Amino acid sequence: MQTYQVLIIGSGFGGQCAAINLLKAGITDFRLLERRDFFGGTWCQNTYPGAAVDVPSPLYSLSFASWRWTQMFAEQPELHRYTQYVVDYYQLRDRVELQADVERVQWDETARQWQVHTREKGTFGAQFLINASGPLSQPVIPPFEGLQRFAGKSFHSNAWDHAYDYRHKRVAIVGSGASAAQIIPTLAPDVEHLHVFQRTPHWVLPRADRSFGRFQRWLLGFKPAYKLLRWMIYWQFETRVIAFKYSRTALRLVQQQALKHLERQVPDAELRRQLTPDYTIGCKRVILSSTLYPALCRPNVTLHGREQGIGALDERGILTQDGQHIDLDLIVWATGYDATDGVISYPVQGRHGTSLSAFWAQYPRAYLGTSLPDFPNLFIVTGPNTGIGHTSALFIIESQMNYILDCIRTLKDQGLRSIEVRKEAENAYTQMIHREMQRTVWQSGGCHSWYQSKSGHVIAMFPGFSFSYHQLTRRLKTADHILS
Repeated sequence: MQTYQVLIIGSGFGGQCAAINLLKAGITDFRLLERRDFFGGTWCQNTYPGAAVDVPSPLYSLSFASWRWTQMFAEQPELHRYTQYVVDYYQLRDRVELQADVERVQWDETARQWQVHTREKGTFGAQFLINASGPLSQPVIPPFEGLQRFAGKSFHSNAWDHAYDYRHKRVAIVGSGASAAQIIPTLAPDVEHLHVFQRTPHWVLPRADRSFGRFQRWLLGFKPAYKLLRWMIYWQFETRVIAFKYSRTALRLVQQQALKHLERQVPDAELRRQLTPDYTIGCKRVILSSTLYPALCRPNVTLHGREQGIGALDERGILTQDGQHIDLDLIVWATGYDATDGVISYPVQGRHGTSLSAFWAQYPRAYLGTSLPDFPNLFIVTGPNTGIGHTSALFIIESQMNYILDCIRTLKDQGLRSIEVRKEAENAYTQMIHREMQRTVWQSGGCHSWYQSKSGHVIAMFPGFSFSYHQLTRRLKTADHILS
């Protein structure tokens, strides 16, 4: 068994941030475990046509790794290049074990360490375990009747098959969320016909994208200029929490902007009706796009609403619930991820045989969205209630690192082996989270979204300002923990 001080599961931004922070703290005895055969996470895996970030690039980047972005909302190829730059600059390639798909994890009380069992690379041991697999890593395809009967091509947007030529083909996109909103305008001009299956419409606002000129990119190479731009974007976006949580008047104003955007871009009254949500803006993820609505208005694009939803599949295509049969060559499943109940996909067994699935039986929960009672030295990056709907997820990830590194340093300084949050501290934190959540549009906006677990609790989001979360993670509260 290969043994390290720290094991990191996942090599996306969460894993990279953890690894770099360990190096900065002088901790070099660690290993990243990546289930795929390449390093990099989301922006190396998601290569579907039109893929791009929906947070301004200067903010959607690691604070210690600036980049001369070519546009405000970077597209996947540039995000891939940025990811590889970070990996190479901090020399992380030699610290990753590829094709190390984790099967199960258990705490060895005698050895006071975690044992991580992988499918092909054997068992690894570590004093500390950081799960950075991410909430958007387990694609979901609904179990429609006849799913396996379809004889054409099909794949999830997370695993786009670039060998397949979709041009001049009959294509269906199932789903209408963030990924679909980027795929639809890209595919529509090139396919024979595009069928879009929408369960519920999303609110859409214009995407204020822009390219950076040569001089602006030159300026981005200077850290003071880069930090100033990040600061300006951060505070502009941070104010959105006021609408999401504190002001329904502000939400109504934003919703009016979205309705005007819809009216400007969709002249057909019936199509507008199909595209108008019946819930408060912000309850589901708001889509930023200036190209989605024009694509849906094309003569070779058909929108199928809930009443024309998928009934079943057969060899030739899709049978809708209202009796239509649609012949297809390709089905793209833009149906999202198991982002709440399935945030950790493998079995985890902690102290006293406690299983994570049992602890999360009611709904996923964690102290600071990061640590759990009876699971010593285990930290979850982007765990329950650490999602952020108004700014960059990387800000939250970097905040989590403050807490994680503080835990590790504290044990080292005191010559101890393990740390775990007290049950009463985790319970108090979780109760506070869901008490505050009642005030947010995510809980009371009249929709069901992937932000919610099967229990109905909003699990994906943090109910407040991101700087408030940062304050919570600045210093370890030793009274909230058991050190031994």
